[in-house]
Amino acid sequence: MKKILALSLLSLTALGQSKPLVSHMFTADPSAHLFQGKIYIYPSHDIDAGVKEDDLGSHFAMNDYHVLSQKTPASPVVDHGVALKLEDVAWASKMLWAPDAAESKGTYYLYFPAKDKEGIFRIGVASSSKPEGPFKAEKEYMKGSFSIDPCVFKDKDGTSYLYFGGIWGGQLQRWKSGTYGATDESQPANGQPALMAKVARLDANMKQMAEAPRNVQILDANGKILLSEDHDRRFFEAAFVHQYQGKYYFSYSTGDTHNIAYATGTSPYGPFTYQGVILKPVKGWTNHHSIVEQNGKWYLYYHDVEISGKTHLRNIKVTELKYRPDGSIETIDAYK
Repeated sequence: MKKILALSLLSLTALGQSKPLVSHMFTADPSAHLFQGKIYIYPSHDIDAGVKEDDLGSHFAMNDYHVLSQKTPASPVVDHGVALKLEDVAWASKMLWAPDAAESKGTYYLYFPAKDKEGIFRIGVASSSKPEGPFKAEKEYMKGSFSIDPCVFKDKDGTSYLYFGGIWGGQLQRWKSGTYGATDESQPANGQPALMAKVARLDANMKQMAEAPRNVQILDANGKILLSEDHDRRFFEAAFVHQYQGKYYFSYSTGDTHNIAYATGTSPYGPFTYQGVILKPVKGWTNHHSIVEQNGKWYLYYHDVEISGKTHLRNIKVTELKYRPDGSIETIDAYK
């Protein structure tokens, strides 16, 4: 059942000091897309599952997805209800973490991570004839998929690319050798390249990777790959890709330093050159974002913990994103 949620006290302050978009449930990791002239938001649905907190994120024990929509970022939010439940994903055991969505030939696809029956994060896909769902999951996860935080970018020629990866709880470090390791190895040593997100072109059916995943290289201004010890700039999780004035923008969370940073390149595969910080740290340990354009204006969707004050019970927000004439992005402080 749809719920129309008036913003009232949750209204935005000129999309500056943003207030939570919804308060009837906890939401995080908002993936916003413009479909059929409206903004559809695909967030995680945080719950208090009573799981003890640990460094691997076991307390993020989400078990379904809701789809939200707005006519504009300042409009009331519509909750379209449950779009996909854990119990309807045959291969998954737990942890429906941050999703993304894409459209191709009139069909809408929901990409999501979950742990399989062996406790390994995989990426699944579900489809629907409507952007709000409900979505029907494939019986198996995507072949060759691993880790978390799927993001699908559809290029102007219609080709779609899947980006994914997350360090530590997201298990990316367990795949350093190319196969899964059951224990968490340490990060690469200082002076070694940082762990990188992955990218692969999708098949025309949008349900499988058409090639082996590649590393997403992030370079410094001198063309050198960012190193493991560069925690202020290196990739940790939450990849998102968009295009502006012919360039590809790869944005991501730096994790333990809590920035949403970005790099730019001339190909969806990269390499991408680090440019700066989009969003300074927010309240709560995690951050995860998306970027969407509507009517010539750009918006950043993100989350913090304003309502609960608890790391695993988050709330989504939105604020305007602005470019400088040279294409660089103005850094946002969510609390100014």
